[in-house]
Amino acid sequence: MPLHRHHHHHADDVLPYHRAVAVNVADDDEAKPRRPYSSFASPRAPSSSSSSSCLASANRLLLLFALACLLVAVASLAFAFSARAGAARLHQPSPAATSVAFRCGRAEDSLRSFLASSRNYTAGEREKVLAVVGVHTEIGSAARRAALRATWFPPNPEDIVSLEHGTGLSFRFVIGRTKDTEKMADLQKEVDMYHDFLFIDAEEDTKPPQKMLAFFKAAYDMFDAEFYVKADDAIYLRPDRLAALLAKERSHHRTYIGCMKKGPVVNDPNMKWYESSWELLGNEYFTHASGLLYALSSEVVGSLAAAKNDSLRMFDYEDVTVGSWMLSMNVKHEDNRAMCDSMCTPTSIAVWDSKKCSNSCNPAEIVKVLHNTTLCSKSPTLPPEVEDE
Repeated sequence: MPLHRHHHHHADDVLPYHRAVAVNVADDDEAKPRRPYSSFASPRAPSSSSSSSCLASANRLLLLFALACLLVAVASLAFAFSARAGAARLHQPSPAATSVAFRCGRAEDSLRSFLASSRNYTAGEREKVLAVVGVHTEIGSAARRAALRATWFPPNPEDIVSLEHGTGLSFRFVIGRTKDTEKMADLQKEVDMYHDFLFIDAEEDTKPPQKMLAFFKAAYDMFDAEFYVKADDAIYLRPDRLAALLAKERSHHRTYIGCMKKGPVVNDPNMKWYESSWELLGNEYFTHASGLLYALSSEVVGSLAAAKNDSLRMFDYEDVTVGSWMLSMNVKHEDNRAMCDSMCTPTSIAVWDSKKCSNSCNPAEIVKVLHNTTLCSKSPTLPPEVEDE
């Protein structure tokens, strides 16, 4: 509703100007004819009437002078505002020079910002894709990222866009920030070279469950996807087969896809995988997907994105935490063992062996070896017998 400014005009209190005419009646003047009343008295005949007339004239001049000053002040003020607006327009960057940042809080999509600043990029605020695949990584894991770019991860912005057009999958390395300026400077060099990062609204040392929630919030805000996929930077992935899996028709719109597992809850603080909230879980974990690769449908992530950060239970481990969230929703648990093969097969979607390679091997080298295997990188998307069905 427009605001109406009420201007109050204060009229000047003008006192009636009374002219007192003093008449000197002298005997020797009685015979002289009297001049008619005039506000302009003769200078040769000063009188009270003449004095009042001069005062009136002076007041008029003073009023005119005040009005002139007011007009000058108003004109000066208008000129000042006009000059300031002109200067602002002069210093405003042209649209071509403006770098558009796609953000959610402190989250930022470096690829779309780069594309928007370097070409005629027409994507909306929420880009429509089949799935956004967030490959979660750490600032110190540059070697792993390099190995992925040399194998299955698109190595440049053009290839990311091409793969997105071909499969519907949009890939990003998901990462937090750090207050270490030297580490951030090194990371920025990598960002400027590849433009394939999705920065989430979290510090690098934030616990994995909180970082995962920050990823879901940012991804949901920036992408209108049918699925939101979490991948680890230590796996070998076939994007074409992942796209084929996610594109399948499903009757259930709330879907949780991954390699489902369960196992004992560790309540001994001296043992690996100790869970500090073990008393809430009992002796055995509920069914949940492995944290190296899983997918959540749009409705599921939408519910997570709308939740307040402190309203969701956080356990020590990300996969358990996400699994607990799934228990509170009406989701369909879809177990797919092709997402966790320990070796390449004609149908494997992701290859990794957590049992044999539990923080004791070099994932970057393993990914390169797998990629050089024909069965891993050059086999068709689906074997002929599956395609014929």
